[in-house]
Amino acid sequence: MAVERLFFGLGAASAFIAVALGAFAAHGLKARLGADLLAAFETGVRYQMFHALALLAVAWACTRWPGALVAASGWLFVAGTVLFSGSLYALALSGVRGLGIVTPFGGLAFLAGWLCLAWAVIRA
Repeated sequence: MAVERLFFGLGAASAFIAVALGAFAAHGLKARLGADLLAAFETGVRYQMFHALALLAVAWACTRWPGALVAASGWLFVAGTVLFSGSLYALALSGVRGLGIVTPFGGLAFLAGWLCLAWAVIRA
């Protein structure tokens, strides 16, 4: 499968999951979680959606400026989503505050992904 199709598919799937989790939070978790844990869950959903859209942009960028840096940005966005959003979901649903130690690593992956994408475009 071409890398642009892979990233487009991952972006679309991630956006679907973000919408589903956002609805789940609004309708199923609102009465069950404290305000702080609900806010953490919603932050995970928001960043997942931002980076789902970023994956769609990466898919397009793969056709415009193909190369390792663009592909790296896509994989960093995927890793960031799993680590950042995933850790916030797990923290909110379990209440285990120690899971929050993983969240900054996801944030660093997001930042590195944006740097790789910018560098790829500047170098093109």
